[in-house]
Amino acid sequence: MITLPIVTRRDIRKLSLDELKAFFVEHGEKPFRAKQVMEWLWRNVATSFSEMNNISLSTRELLEAHFAINAVQIHTQQQSSDGTIKYAFRLHDGHLVEGVLIPKDERMTACISSQVGCSLTCKFCATGYMERKRNLDTAEIFDQVAIIARQAQEHFGTPLTNIVYMGMGEPLLNYANVLKSVERITDNKDGLGMAARRLTVSTAGISKMIKKLADDGFKANLALSLHAPTDEKRNTIMPINESNALPVLKEALQHYHQVTGRMVTYEYIVFDNFNDSIQDAKDLLEITKWIPCKVNLIEYNPIAPAAFLNAQEDRLVPFMKYLADRGVQVNVRRSRGKDIDAACGQLATKEGQPQPA
Repeated sequence: MITLPIVTRRDIRKLSLDELKAFFVEHGEKPFRAKQVMEWLWRNVATSFSEMNNISLSTRELLEAHFAINAVQIHTQQQSSDGTIKYAFRLHDGHLVEGVLIPKDERMTACISSQVGCSLTCKFCATGYMERKRNLDTAEIFDQVAIIARQAQEHFGTPLTNIVYMGMGEPLLNYANVLKSVERITDNKDGLGMAARRLTVSTAGISKMIKKLADDGFKANLALSLHAPTDEKRNTIMPINESNALPVLKEALQHYHQVTGRMVTYEYIVFDNFNDSIQDAKDLLEITKWIPCKVNLIEYNPIAPAAFLNAQEDRLVPFMKYLADRGVQVNVRRSRGKDIDAACGQLATKEGQPQPA
């Protein structure tokens, strides 16, 4: 009995244009076919080779024999009473990640994930209680946006206006794939053609990577998940602060602003009797002086493993007023999708193990 080797087809979206051209030349095809295929993959978001109807059947069969399109699929979806829709996306290896479509006023926002799980163990975040399984690749991040953009049209008849990398995982610990996904999403020729100013990447504070963003010509917006205005308090809820303390973050953010000229958004969840005092507001005010910025005060969404509660209005309002009266651009972000565990800090797939593909 002869045992034949198992042939694993390569993920075609991991190939560059030049690599795909070389493949076609090697197999006696015209190199311009590579450009056609890339347009199908990234602009038309084809999920199968059979969709590529301006390419001959023999060429499509050649592609099918050598490559796979590891397209992300919707596993489940839930719709909130406020219109927010949460998706569990199934990856090609069975792992699940979550993304959210948030309709609000004139905005239609996609919140997307960059990792399966997370390694940062922030004490208030549901994803932080999950094990980090792996990074998402560029196409898996891209697919979340493409799917949610299609869903925005189907459910609301409105195009996607904003994208936030604020789902599961720490984007700057998946640096290369996150930046490549931004390039694909903003590419006007072979991508989705979204403006870079409509994208925001949020980080818990990886200082050296914030500097690298600036040096690499990052074009999208940057948000820092601050959540506490002193090292003492931040250490207790965000272990990453022990290696990326506020003075280190200050230096990184000042470098970022010096190189890019852009402001940063501070995301600040206001916890009851933890970081909601006027003294906390005073400490936060000092941080806002580092570089031009705005502050989003975020309503906390309790999760089972954590004991934190949302700040009361009689403490939140004076906190906000203290900052606003001193010239800080400050907004309160109310929760969306809380009833389906789709709000900020609540994303965590219930399935503990990969699902069969």
